[in-house]
Amino acid sequence: MQVNPSIFKAYDIRGIYPSDLNEDIAYLIGRAFVTFLGAERVIVGHDMRVSGPSIFAAVARGIMDQGADVVNIGLVSTDQYYFVCTELELPGMMVTASHNPKEYNGFKMVKQMPQLLSGDAGIQDLRQLVESEEFATPTRKGEMTSYEFQDRFVRAVLDLIDVDGLKPLKVVVDTGNGTVGPMLQEVYKYLPITLIGLYLDPDGTLPNHGLDPLQPENRAELQSRVVEEGADIGFAFDGDGDRFFAIDDRGEFISGDFLTALMGQYLLEKHPGAKILYDVRASWAVPDLITASGGTPLMERVGHAFIKRRMASEDAVFAGEVTGHYYFRAFNYADSGIIPSLYLMEMLSKRGVKMSDLLKELEAKYFISGEINTRVDNVKAKINALSERFGDGEQMVMDGLSVSYPTWHFNVRPSNTEPLLRLNLEAKTRAEMEQRRDEVLEIIRG
Repeated sequence: MQVNPSIFKAYDIRGIYPSDLNEDIAYLIGRAFVTFLGAERVIVGHDMRVSGPSIFAAVARGIMDQGADVVNIGLVSTDQYYFVCTELELPGMMVTASHNPKEYNGFKMVKQMPQLLSGDAGIQDLRQLVESEEFATPTRKGEMTSYEFQDRFVRAVLDLIDVDGLKPLKVVVDTGNGTVGPMLQEVYKYLPITLIGLYLDPDGTLPNHGLDPLQPENRAELQSRVVEEGADIGFAFDGDGDRFFAIDDRGEFISGDFLTALMGQYLLEKHPGAKILYDVRASWAVPDLITASGGTPLMERVGHAFIKRRMASEDAVFAGEVTGHYYFRAFNYADSGIIPSLYLMEMLSKRGVKMSDLLKELEAKYFISGEINTRVDNVKAKINALSERFGDGEQMVMDGLSVSYPTWHFNVRPSNTEPLLRLNLEAKTRAEMEQRRDEVLEIIRG
């Protein structure tokens, strides 16, 4: 079957419904998944997108026609899906397009937790099978069963923190009509907090705002509500609930770099001397705080398939990406949105300080540009030009180009899905950060 090859991405399958990804393609992907893995049972769940139920039904039919049974976990967030894949030790397919706009859908696919299918480990094999339709000959027709796990998920995540040690906190939470709202409320009802919820009901029409809290317009209301309510902290989640973002008591967005550094530092109190992963884009704040706290910081390329694999091989206790993915050894190296929210509430309670106080020390020392995306005609030529221009710096080629000087550094990496270059830059003063940022952007955009 002719399929748009661009839907088969580095970490998952994702495309616009129904032009790039529809029920016919989903059916074939289900058959290909069973053929490729030789699976006998497959866990299948879906997020709140309007096309979710019909894509779910099609992929489940493909799985069963190929001779495997479907374990139906229904409407779930991605971290709940990872939990069931771990609990049952089975492969899985989550019908989701994460934080993409509502017209998208796709699949996040588990081989066996914490191993996921990725572009270099399975996803391109699925593409070839879908195109050729050379599936194995099934010996039976699969069946579908439902699986209840919610109470165990609640217990598992609450067991990671000292619930009795939490102080009464006022927390504003915006799940943006994504999938995580119902489960989050189930977890939080056991905590001594005042929960002010925004858009907690799953609704694939997205009547309020988009699903990616990295975009300022999608978190603006949350930021203002934190200040209006006099809240201790605010939390935001992406569409499928595996990414997490926080707003401090001033109503300021907290960068993923600083959250990784602070959570890493806090988890080292629980796990002295542990290894902690961070991605190539991150602020120096992360390795600095991890090292100062007696941990071992390890750099890895961007992407959950790579992070999970490296965490498992290193037995790292925690990993953070600047885009809001946080991974925990105690959660089988998977990323979760709910778990970092619990750790932050525990950290504020134990330390008895405001979130803004913890951040002020970092803000005075580390000046970061945030990710700046530029559309370019020739990605490789631009990276080569940057390598040549900054040839006197210390260079590393891992997920794009990283260049480091004593007082500033940057990473520039191509998008996996678009002709974009993504720049992250940091310096030890705001003035130098802005100067160097403009200098690098001039080459990228020139």
